[in-house]
Amino acid sequence: MKIADEMLLKTIRDFLTVYLPKQRCLSENTIKSYKFTLNLFTDYLEAEKSTPFSKLTCEHFNYQTVTDFLDWVQAARKCGTSTRNQRFMALKSFAKYAGKADISQGFVQMEMEKVPLQKSEQKIVRFLTESALQTLLAQPDLKRKSDKRNRFFMILMYDTAARCQELLDLRLKDFELAAKEPYVYLHGKGDKVRTVPLMPKTVQHYIAYLNEFHPPESRNNKDRLFYTTLHGNRCKMSADNAEYFIKRYGEQARLACSSVPERVFPHMLRHSRAIHLYRGGMPLALLSEYLGHANISTTQVYAYADTEMKRRAIEKIYPPEQGENAEAPMWEGDEKMLRKLYGLA
Repeated sequence: MKIADEMLLKTIRDFLTVYLPKQRCLSENTIKSYKFTLNLFTDYLEAEKSTPFSKLTCEHFNYQTVTDFLDWVQAARKCGTSTRNQRFMALKSFAKYAGKADISQGFVQMEMEKVPLQKSEQKIVRFLTESALQTLLAQPDLKRKSDKRNRFFMILMYDTAARCQELLDLRLKDFELAAKEPYVYLHGKGDKVRTVPLMPKTVQHYIAYLNEFHPPESRNNKDRLFYTTLHGNRCKMSADNAEYFIKRYGEQARLACSSVPERVFPHMLRHSRAIHLYRGGMPLALLSEYLGHANISTTQVYAYADTEMKRRAIEKIYPPEQGENAEAPMWEGDEKMLRKLYGLA
């Protein structure tokens, strides 16, 4: 089988095996995402353009083909704007690398510059009020062992504002309780590690959880904090499992508290903690670091979302009228003063 552009295929290999992991030091998951996009693009070319992988050339990385591919990602695969843009940025990153690796492939990068990012609507940040949060945490039946685990999962997720996967990846060795101020190491996106302080109440919950789910006689610091048991064997808890029980508790909580949203999901606890900290006065720069955001612009969404703080700020400037007791304007009933105020007298 003859290969149409062997240099391009070598460039793809070096991009995935050398440039991303060794030069840019990206995480395994990020590299998988780039690899998936390139595979998806070549699958599209084969299925929709009758171009097998062996016939792939630089010419296929052109404005029209890439635009058609992105439209196909949305139409055929039912993906949203964010996924479309993510796939495009992966192709654009490869095109940039290809142009630097071989000057003859420089036009590939220029073609990518013509393709625009698709504008997405501002996401609405959904979060729990403090009363809704308390109602949610009251739903697990503490007579059941699994419910005890689930309740601590939600408590820890809220206290640390962790992403769901960050909690699922936690191991016992990630906790530092001997420090003056206890904290936990969270392993975030791109293998970035951040330390997050633990509140005293959460430490108490952690110790109680540890004694029941990781008894001292069998405790191993390399063990995962959260797990499920299948046929007597411990298995890593899945994100689907966490989403399922939080959704179920949310449905129960809504029956007792109308302020609980119709659908509660794990990331909502992270959003809730972020909003509550912002309302409590935490500066956005510090909140951004606390949440593990790479860019403070990502954190800005919480400032946009907090309508309660906006309302209070407006009321400080324009206090609500007190009905009939509201103080009348100083010019009311005095036409001469009104004219004077507006420079006519």
